[in-house]
Amino acid sequence: MRLGVLDIGSNTVHLLVVDAHRGARPIPAYSHKEELRLTEHLDDDNNLSATGIELLGEFVEEAVRIAEDKGVEDFLGFATSAVREAANGEQVLAQIDDRCGVNIQVLSGRDEARLTFLAVRRWFGWSSGRLLALDIGGGSLEIAAGVDEEPDVAVSLPLGAGRLTRDWFTADPPPADEVRKLRRHVRTEIARTVGDVVRYGEPNRVVATSKTFRQLARIAGAAPSGEGPYVSRSLSRQAVAEWAVRLTGMGSAERAQLSGVSEARAPQLAAGALVADATMDLFEVDRLEVCPWALREGVILRRLDALPGGRLDQSGNVSG
Repeated sequence: MRLGVLDIGSNTVHLLVVDAHRGARPIPAYSHKEELRLTEHLDDDNNLSATGIELLGEFVEEAVRIAEDKGVEDFLGFATSAVREAANGEQVLAQIDDRCGVNIQVLSGRDEARLTFLAVRRWFGWSSGRLLALDIGGGSLEIAAGVDEEPDVAVSLPLGAGRLTRDWFTADPPPADEVRKLRRHVRTEIARTVGDVVRYGEPNRVVATSKTFRQLARIAGAAPSGEGPYVSRSLSRQAVAEWAVRLTGMGSAERAQLSGVSEARAPQLAAGALVADATMDLFEVDRLEVCPWALREGVILRRLDALPGGRLDQSGNVSG
């Protein structure tokens, strides 16, 4: 089955077309994305602006056309924190449905964490034991841990790299006092969740997804994306701590010159590094592995599980 997945994130809006079948890994067939940065189109009342709505509508229209051209049989759309937290988010999606005929599901933060965890579990397998999965998005930080495909605990915190950059930094590079204040805020918020996560047991494997962690791993010496998804990539706590200091002292233009850092993501990488540093430190993670699968793949896998003949839960029902 050829499946189209529309991912409306805080930074990027992404259409991914995959050839997907139950019991097989999804194979990417086509990708189209734009950096809409929807959080920058929120007004003082936290409404998505007319400009932001129009940009999103135009992209969804284009995505529908592309999906038709590529022979997509099934089309899924989902939105994360930017739309979820917009005061007019439901109205915006209703307008897009009227305009494009696409029903877009808004994922809760907990569902983001759960579906990302599912993707990580399927990628690394059962032999990984208890997993701790971390994901830094544009609007939120997701943390999930467990021994099964459904995590024991799934947490979402408003600590996305884009959100924090917009709300806490007034200059580029940010002043030292703003960095200290943000660092303290991030660590306070994450520390509140540590007990709820670790009470289920220490993880056998810690895994990170998301652009922020991939970029940090790359500038710390991990293999470039061009070497493919099956190359092992990891990131140490020491490297993150060192780069968190260096990145907050750089401007966006200087960060964009680093290996693996895109010009579009460079402005928010410093805040993202502070979140990564705090998370690894507070959860006492010396080294984590980077997973090429994340939320989109989790959505795809859950959709495949719901097909006739899909995976069965403990009651013998098709899961999904």
